[in-house]
Amino acid sequence: MLNDVTFGQFYPVDSFVHKLDPRCKLLLLITYIVMIFVADNFYSLAACALVLIIAIAFSRVPVGRVLRSVKGIIFILILTSVLQLFFHSGDHLLWQWGIIKIYREGIIFAIFLVLRLFFLVMASSVLTLTTTPVALTDGIESLLKPLKFIRFPVHELALIMSIALRFIPTLIDETNRIIAAQKARGADFESGNIFKRIKAIVPILIPLLISAFRRAEELGDAMDARCYAGSKNRTKFKKLHFGLRDLAAAFLYGALIAGVILLNIYASQIFPQIYEIIRLSR
Repeated sequence: MLNDVTFGQFYPVDSFVHKLDPRCKLLLLITYIVMIFVADNFYSLAACALVLIIAIAFSRVPVGRVLRSVKGIIFILILTSVLQLFFHSGDHLLWQWGIIKIYREGIIFAIFLVLRLFFLVMASSVLTLTTTPVALTDGIESLLKPLKFIRFPVHELALIMSIALRFIPTLIDETNRIIAAQKARGADFESGNIFKRIKAIVPILIPLLISAFRRAEELGDAMDARCYAGSKNRTKFKKLHFGLRDLAAAFLYGALIAGVILLNIYASQIFPQIYEIIRLSR
């Protein structure tokens, strides 16, 4: 299960998306997330899916590697869809059993919400798989630089996020080693009901927390030994620059914005009958 977590893991390969400026990728991700939630019909959502497919193709990251990121939220997707299915009302009742009612609008809304979360997680994974934690930190710090005028600790915030992303794979490896050691001592994590499985996790959490605090202390000592003083008088070895690739990517996302807006407005006129069947009830 933990091996399926791809968030924070960089996939090194020479691709168009890897060479994009991290600031551009962050802005494009924010734009993509906004467009996902702006899309109010399946046609505009299909445009978002097309852009995501193009981004994965140009990133040269294996599709299976990106899809693995969804495994970590399968439970959330199922729970969300079930809740929307049973608690979303509408005009077209399909099935009823006591107080439980399923409407056609509830099914459509559940599918729509699951697709939104699915695309959101995959787009975020593309960002972390194609951007190193250091580059991501530089991008965040550069985008938040105007907040320095109000004395906001921009560099410290970016550093915290970078360290968190950097240690996600490390903590996953540490957890796998602890699980293997516990299994060698006869621990059982796969049988029994859900309460027994949760109880079996306790022997994993304690040594994992101790290891995490020890790593944090060692990292703090290493930073002190190197006279780290935050953002004061610091310079960049690699300076960020926007290039033609970033302009091309921005143009693609500009087309996405225009496409989503136009499909939101004119989908009912272009596909009147189909749109009426699958329209999202508000």
